[in-house]
Amino acid sequence: MGKVLIVAYHFPPQAESSGYLRSLKFCRYLPQFGWQPSVLTVHPRAYERTNPSQLDELPASVRVRRAFALDTQRHLSFRGRYLRTLALPDRWASWFLGALPAGLRAIRRENADVVLTTFPIATAVMIGWALQRLSGKPWVADFRDSMTEPDYPRETRTWRAYRWLEEKAVQEASRLVFTAQSAVRMYLERYPALSPHRCALILNGYDEEDFRDLRPATRVPGEPLRLVHLGLLYPVERDPKPFFRALSQLQKEGKLDAFRVRIELRASGYESTYAQMVREEGIEGLVRLLPLLPYREALQDSASADGLLLFQAACCNHQIPAKIFEYLRLRRPILALTSPNGDTAALLRESGGATIVDLADWRAIYRALPGFLQSAERGIHPLPRRECAEKYSRQSQAELMARLLDAVVAEGARTRARGKS
Repeated sequence: MGKVLIVAYHFPPQAESSGYLRSLKFCRYLPQFGWQPSVLTVHPRAYERTNPSQLDELPASVRVRRAFALDTQRHLSFRGRYLRTLALPDRWASWFLGALPAGLRAIRRENADVVLTTFPIATAVMIGWALQRLSGKPWVADFRDSMTEPDYPRETRTWRAYRWLEEKAVQEASRLVFTAQSAVRMYLERYPALSPHRCALILNGYDEEDFRDLRPATRVPGEPLRLVHLGLLYPVERDPKPFFRALSQLQKEGKLDAFRVRIELRASGYESTYAQMVREEGIEGLVRLLPLLPYREALQDSASADGLLLFQAACCNHQIPAKIFEYLRLRRPILALTSPNGDTAALLRESGGATIVDLADWRAIYRALPGFLQSAERGIHPLPRRECAEKYSRQSQAELMARLLDAVVAEGARTRARGKS
């Protein structure tokens, strides 16, 4: 088998984001395609929230190294303030200090063939660049989402640090991996010297094993319709404020009430912020901010929903949120509050089953929501097509990654052979 060292911040028992699933599922399925992974991640103290039950999902064959890491904001602050330089490129910059020696030891002891890093934690990209430079092993940078946009990250020093690391990856990595086709196009335009050959598209997806034995509950007549959002709601990238305003206006006009509809935002990550918004709009009876559930329980809860909510702002048009693939597999009506011009909307139009409304336009949401609720209540809203969802299995993505790793190793062997001749 080939051996790949995966450098990933998001990994069990991290419970702040579903991003851990990408690395975890690669660990589960890469061995089927000839690659044995090991993992370099952070000590659990670096996570704000953990879920120890996730550790049961780790394959026994995968060795996990947890390097020293602190969260600058939580561990190195005094009265809520900290030195900004200690949080560049991000709050987990200290991980670099522990990960570099740990990564070099892992490469040497396991004779790793490739280093694979996964964003969106920029320190992981910095670790991959340093490991490639010091070990000579090829580096695959799994960007997932674009590292930088013209206005992202918003803080200037952070943007410069991210762009510097992005440029190092473009210069040094054997492959750059993205999860949206428009991100590939953007990088090829941004870096004219970048060869299309070095860019790969490996989308996110779902694992059929996680959906085994899920049973949608039978709807009880007279109970409120449940619209569910599962996971993080970033205040900028997934701002729910226009949605809240539309709910408030519909409630004022008597077109919506808590006896008919219940909006459940589970594990949004910004509960205090959104609780204040909900109070200001007077929609406490309509919107519930619910705590985190273990992954399988959250899927079961979503499988019983009358509709699934998706939020994605226009600033993320080059991204496709990972939860969309779970939504497609759940085959429930989707209310997608997103830019009609982005990759997310394009995927949903291809797959079917979604009412797409611009997240930034509260009036458009106000007009569309009653019709969506009516069609969901009557059971006539289209559902995602089954054959479209099946294309996005985690196994197929692992196979794509394995073939990419094969190609990287083969290219390295040819380069060495030419050097000897």
